[in-house]
Amino acid sequence: MRAVAAGRRKTSPATLADGVYARLKEELFDFRLIPGDRFSETEVAERLGVSRTPVREALFRLQHEGYLDVHFRSGWSVRPFDFELFDYLYDLRTVLEGAAIDRLCNKDLPQGRLDSPALLALKDIWLVAKSARLNDGKRLAELDEAFHRELVLAAGNPEMARVHLEVTERIRIVRQLDFTQPLRVEKTYDEHAQVLRAILKRKPEEARALMGTHIAASAAEVRKITLHRLYAARRIHPA
Repeated sequence: MRAVAAGRRKTSPATLADGVYARLKEELFDFRLIPGDRFSETEVAERLGVSRTPVREALFRLQHEGYLDVHFRSGWSVRPFDFELFDYLYDLRTVLEGAAIDRLCNKDLPQGRLDSPALLALKDIWLVAKSARLNDGKRLAELDEAFHRELVLAAGNPEMARVHLEVTERIRIVRQLDFTQPLRVEKTYDEHAQVLRAILKRKPEEARALMGTHIAASAAEVRKITLHRLYAARRIHPA
């Protein structure tokens, strides 16, 4: 009886919708879907091999998060980038990461642990010789996020870390474009190393200034995003 019951078990609609959501979000972040692209629920359902119900649920979820627009009787489209919003989010990153640095460098705050394994592990990634640096853009984008995330986590304020994680998620789609350019890869290594050394020496003013410059440079690169760069990124990450 158990075997029969197991055989009749089907994937729940919620699980299917979660899968479609994850797949579409990956396509957005890998630039297989870029601003201006249009598609229908039927097209997505046929491509992913599911019904329209989980597709619709996933699409509305992505619309709520600001990635898509729905058009009456004409399907869906990827929403244009909101550069003013990105400016605000980068400003918020500067505030949060600056506050985290102050906590990390404050000897009187036991929550900020410079000897945490996660923080010390960053040395093995970013304080390396140029010959040991990676050049895989996608992997570097992940490591870049982890660098900033671990610094905030190590500061010991869970609410600060939660808000920072939300900001990180919202700018991920444009932040990854940094790592399609060799010069930005080199600068990221150099700037992360400078920030990390200043933090480990408990020099908050220096570390905060370096981090502010680093984040400002990333924000400036966001302003340079063009459709040409997006199409070039799509060629780098083919479907």
